[in-house]
Amino acid sequence: MTTTIRSLFLMASLAFASVLTAQEETAPPAAEPAAVTETTAAEPTAPAAPSVEDRVADLEAYFNNVAPANQLKDIAGPGHNGFIMICAALVLFMTLPGLALFYGGLVRSKNVLSICAQCCGIAGLVAILWWAVGYSLVFGTNFNSPYLGGTEFFFLKGVGAAPNTTYAGWISQSVFSMYQLMFAIITPALIIGAVAERMKFKAIMLFVFLWMLVVYFPMAHMVWGGTGLMNGVWNGDAKVTAIDFAGGTVVHMTSGWSALILCILLGKRAGFGKEKMSPHSMVLCLVGTGMLWVGWYGFNAGSALAADGVAGNAFMTTTLAAATAGFVWAMIEGLHRGKPSVLGFCSGIVGGLVVITPACGFVTANGAMIIGLLAGIIPYIFVAVVKAKLGYDDALDTFGVHAVGGTLGALLTGFLATSDANANLLLADYAGKNGLAKALEDGTFALDKGALITGQLTAIGITLALSIIATVVITFVVKAVCGLRPTPEQERDGLDISDHGEQGYEH
Repeated sequence: MTTTIRSLFLMASLAFASVLTAQEETAPPAAEPAAVTETTAAEPTAPAAPSVEDRVADLEAYFNNVAPANQLKDIAGPGHNGFIMICAALVLFMTLPGLALFYGGLVRSKNVLSICAQCCGIAGLVAILWWAVGYSLVFGTNFNSPYLGGTEFFFLKGVGAAPNTTYAGWISQSVFSMYQLMFAIITPALIIGAVAERMKFKAIMLFVFLWMLVVYFPMAHMVWGGTGLMNGVWNGDAKVTAIDFAGGTVVHMTSGWSALILCILLGKRAGFGKEKMSPHSMVLCLVGTGMLWVGWYGFNAGSALAADGVAGNAFMTTTLAAATAGFVWAMIEGLHRGKPSVLGFCSGIVGGLVVITPACGFVTANGAMIIGLLAGIIPYIFVAVVKAKLGYDDALDTFGVHAVGGTLGALLTGFLATSDANANLLLADYAGKNGLAKALEDGTFALDKGALITGQLTAIGITLALSIIATVVITFVVKAVCGLRPTPEQERDGLDISDHGEQGYEH
């Protein structure tokens, strides 16, 4: 029975196939297409397939981290995009939990939660400002101004998957904006170290709100914006030929010098110089230091805005400078005070990270070693000697490490930067425009050291003036609006209870 069914099925299939063949043989020829007349719409032509040359050119652009011009235009590169997303997470890791634990361990136990709350509050406040106006004021360009960006990205309008090629050819603008947000978050958070244990939470929030608008957004645009006054590498019309790879002026100088002025205007902690104010947990401080060091790779290497050779160089120089400065600081402390402390190692590591920040993508390994050596010596002098002589209460040494270190780093960048580390310093397009590159007789270009050092000194002066003047004005505004300090009783009880109704530890 089964054999009979199979035979019938095979005969039916052959018959169906023969019918189809016959129809194909007897079908009339297809009619010729009608000629296109003036009244007949022409069929749209398909776009030409990309040539092999176009595809290879885009591939080379990807590996060289330059904007593509062919089929991959307006498409983010997955490798670079992924790298910067990881770096953005690392930079946030520097603030939460890194800075919170580093600063939190250095204060007395009754104020540890106030430090954590201030870091969290700043993260939220700055993120809202960044979404509303900050990103646009820093990285917009429609003002065509050297001081502020523009309005085109207010509320992150149009900030999506396509790259903003003014800044990066292969990173989604959404990723770029979030990466830069993390810098904006940690910068004002550094300030709280100088005024720890004696400034009200609401006063800090109002101060940061005003400070971001008046200091950070203009400074970040001037140094990194496409039309920025001091963007010496990427703005051919920049009036100041300065360079800052990852934030020596933008982050550390602004926060550090503002911190000094704020702590002086605020006054000393109750009992300063009379009571013991030792760190309550050096273990937390050390853990926070390690988190800062790890996160700093996102801060420095990520500032290459690509997973390329410049990022690799920044990774190397960051490591060398931090390790060297930590060792040198502790050894000097051992000679000066008899014993190298864990706080000395922590302070030196952070000092090395600060000083290398503006230079990390522009110097070689040898330059990084010089920076690490000086970062372990000069900030130590300000922390251990100058502060005691002048008597200001910089509670957690924000000025000594970040202001002094950031200024030192900006200056050393001018002397140690080399095109051997970063060929972008020789951008030929800017030669002859008072830029960093100067034409040689053989048709090549060389780094104009004179223009660079002059530019760095000018940038330092502008940063100092803006940070100091703005901080004085903002501090008096905040004092008039809500006051700066808690009551003496609240300060004695600790800000954890007075500001947040909580305690860090239950004994």
